[in-house]
Amino acid sequence: MPQVTVFSLFTEFDINLFKSGKHFRLYEKLGSHTMELNGVKGTYFAVWAPSARSVSVIGNFNGWNDDEHRLNVRWDASGIWEGFIPDVGVGEIYKYKVYSNNHGAVTEKADPFARYCEHPPRTASIIWNAEYEWKDKRWMENRTGKNSLDTPFSVYEVHLGSWKRNADGDFLSYNEIAEDLVAYVKDMGFTHVEFMPIMEYPYDPSWGYQLTGYFAPTSRFGDPSGFKLLVDKLHQAGVGVILDWVPSHFPEDAHGLGFFDGSHLYEHPDRRRGYHPDWKSLIFNYGRNEVRAFLISNALFWLDQYHVDGLRVDAVASMLYLDYSREEGEWEPNMYGNNENLEALSFIREFNEAVYGNYPDVQTIAEESTAFAGVSKPVMYGGLGFGMKWMMGWMHDTLEYFKKEPVYRKYHQNDLTFSMTYAFTENFMLPLSHDEVVYGKQSLVYRMPGDEWQRFANLRLMFGYMFTHPGTNLIFMGGEFGQTSEWNFQQSLEWHLTEYEVHSGVQNLVKALNKVYKEYPALYEKQFSPDGFQWIDYGDHENSVLTYIRRGHDTKNDVFIACNFTPTPREKYRVGIPKTSGEMKVILNSDDKKYGGSGTRSTISSIEKIAWHGREQSVELTIPPLAIVIFQ
Repeated sequence: MPQVTVFSLFTEFDINLFKSGKHFRLYEKLGSHTMELNGVKGTYFAVWAPSARSVSVIGNFNGWNDDEHRLNVRWDASGIWEGFIPDVGVGEIYKYKVYSNNHGAVTEKADPFARYCEHPPRTASIIWNAEYEWKDKRWMENRTGKNSLDTPFSVYEVHLGSWKRNADGDFLSYNEIAEDLVAYVKDMGFTHVEFMPIMEYPYDPSWGYQLTGYFAPTSRFGDPSGFKLLVDKLHQAGVGVILDWVPSHFPEDAHGLGFFDGSHLYEHPDRRRGYHPDWKSLIFNYGRNEVRAFLISNALFWLDQYHVDGLRVDAVASMLYLDYSREEGEWEPNMYGNNENLEALSFIREFNEAVYGNYPDVQTIAEESTAFAGVSKPVMYGGLGFGMKWMMGWMHDTLEYFKKEPVYRKYHQNDLTFSMTYAFTENFMLPLSHDEVVYGKQSLVYRMPGDEWQRFANLRLMFGYMFTHPGTNLIFMGGEFGQTSEWNFQQSLEWHLTEYEVHSGVQNLVKALNKVYKEYPALYEKQFSPDGFQWIDYGDHENSVLTYIRRGHDTKNDVFIACNFTPTPREKYRVGIPKTSGEMKVILNSDDKKYGGSGTRSTISSIEKIAWHGREQSVELTIPPLAIVIFQ
């Protein structure tokens, strides 16, 4: 029987870090690594399987015979099995055959640290060399100014499998996407792209949120070098890259992490804490040191190996609470008798400290839907340490308001203004994400009332309100041109719609809003500070008009916003303004014909010494129907 050469990449220090949950570069040690040992080329394998009595590497190179290449268990009780196999190299497929000490269980598993996987539905891992020649040095050296909290952050959320497909309806490759997507995003003016999970996943309808290959870009669109090229091209175009990251749960697929070595290795052994009833998936054991090291290593892996600029952490609320989506009797309180998952809280804080400690020029963003305090507050001050948090309340209230017929909106203006009562309790990102255009919710434009003109005017107005509201922004693909159908992950967006004026008009408006957002510091310099926002008047319910001011560091650059949420133009509408000697000019009018509007001009009178809205001077405006006007 061919022998596996005894060899290790681990030092004693590595093992101590791993056992204590502090080794955050495990991808440099565990997994498969091509190398040359004593003049012989081959691959070093290492896998964590403490409940195993034997572990073999199986693949085409040995006829999937588990007697051929059995790994050696380390002597230090780390549970790591390892060894060097000669003449096995890049492109070979493999799995681990694990014979367990636990009731004689036998499993065949993909490598948790594999850099590349077979195209689903095939499930084996692939040995891969991670070398790539990056060309984004300029971006990486200067990205602090692109990713900080006082810079523009306008995010385009993308599902790679359905943004665009080829003429036959098949996936584009990473390389093909790099050609089309980069040019489009740059032209539209978005500052960042957020990819829904690109880590390997077995089931297309999960949209990528049920991961089996945490360290491997999905092979649906090509190899890892292709994905690196996509990130590289975006960076060269001045666009940042955010990845959806899912440390909250993982699927029970036989080749995945579940019951890995015949024991509950990665998942919590208590089903009340280790199984998610909504998603029929397993929950990580956040109290196990080695699992924490696995997850944090994975987060740093994408920042290190793929030059990623941020991680948007999925389903944070499900991690924070022991009773999340559980009935009474289906969960057990923590040691203090409440419902917080203390181990998950500790893990999240450590994750954020590790990310910002190693990569201070990136951002972490929490999808967190509850009122949990301090999500985007630094860990040193008692928070969870995220850079930003999705403002789910704003999203829900805004969409509820906009679906109402304008005649009834005067009774619901609080839906729009309520967000300002808590807007600065967190660093909020305003999301109009994929979750809002699926499962019968309809597309954004079809959630609007009225005829075609009113629907599109409402959509333009909502986008304008979003871009001028404090916080950063996220729009899911298709929303930016008013796609009429719900999102379908199995097909391309309806790009043909952009041939029609109403759709290209919305697209032009979003492009213009991105331009205004980046060009006017008042819209971003204090986007998370109460100093950056002031109401002029939020109480004109009868006319359904809101007026407010956005401020940056220099008050001479203040931006004034007027929103008319009805189809009736507001003429000679008086607005009190702060003392100024300059003239006011229109920066953007969403009712402009180039945006598909009616073309009603927004006129401004000269500044008059007429006290209004508690200010010594005022102007008279024309606010077009269902429109937002931005002045300076």
